[in-house]
Amino acid sequence: MQTSAAAAPPRSPSARAGALMVLVSMSSAQLGLAASVGLIGQLGALGTASLRLVSAGVIMLAVTRPWRFRYTRAALRAGFILGLATAGMTILFMCAAARLPLGTASALEFLGPLTVAVCQQGRRGLLWPALAGGGVLLLTEPWSGAVNGAGIAFALGAGACYAGYILFTRRVGDHADGIAGLGISLPAAALVAAAIAGPSTVARLSPGLVAAGIGVALLVPVAPFILELHSLRRLSTAAFSTLVCLEPAIGTVVGLVLLGQVPRPLTAVGILAVVAAGAGAVRSGAREQPVLAPPDGTSQPADRPAAELLPAYTA
Repeated sequence: MQTSAAAAPPRSPSARAGALMVLVSMSSAQLGLAASVGLIGQLGALGTASLRLVSAGVIMLAVTRPWRFRYTRAALRAGFILGLATAGMTILFMCAAARLPLGTASALEFLGPLTVAVCQQGRRGLLWPALAGGGVLLLTEPWSGAVNGAGIAFALGAGACYAGYILFTRRVGDHADGIAGLGISLPAAALVAAAIAGPSTVARLSPGLVAAGIGVALLVPVAPFILELHSLRRLSTAAFSTLVCLEPAIGTVVGLVLLGQVPRPLTAVGILAVVAAGAGAVRSGAREQPVLAPPDGTSQPADRPAAELLPAYTA
């Protein structure tokens, strides 16, 4: 379904409500990630990621009840690949967060969706990779001799999976309406995570840890995805994507307040550079148009190009 490029973008108060939903979504995601960091000491990075994904998969099975839908083979295939990308993004980010401050890990992971946005623009977007590259240098400070190479590699790997997540979210959206696609992707991600980390994690679980895992899964990804769907019905893709670029900054604030991770001045400047590069990329390449709900009443936004739609939650 295509919307008219000449249509006026949504006006307030609907647009203000949509913007608030995006901000709450990103805050929920970063709070969930901060809580996940707290679980790493008890379950390890792999165990924490596995617990989150399995909990989210079970919740989404209950919410979407995928057995009600008739999925095509293409939808099932795209949903499973999206699940692999989701699992990789979550597991690698948890491994990065165990070694890097939350804001730094979020900024490095954000290079994945930034790359997707820039690749859709060709020569118009060459300024933004340069700005982001400068930000990465400030974030990692390779001249200091204290680079956590493993943490950086895990964060960049999560970013690569994030890029795949964006592309296959679009692919799943072509074959499944609304949240029906999550009835495939999140259970698939849960199975992948359980296969990788489940056997070593089950023995360490307790009722308290299971409850914590369910709570974290509600914070990210369940609540952010629901808020994202509703916000996309109120905001243009350009406005939505620009707001999402604030996520590394929100991660820095959450890391500071909840985890005591005080960023160094160069780190703060590097995060701001990545945020600015993301905002510049999506604003220069996005089409200004409203995102409307399709007539069948599902929650899937109508025309959401992968380069313009940066999901509102991270790993």
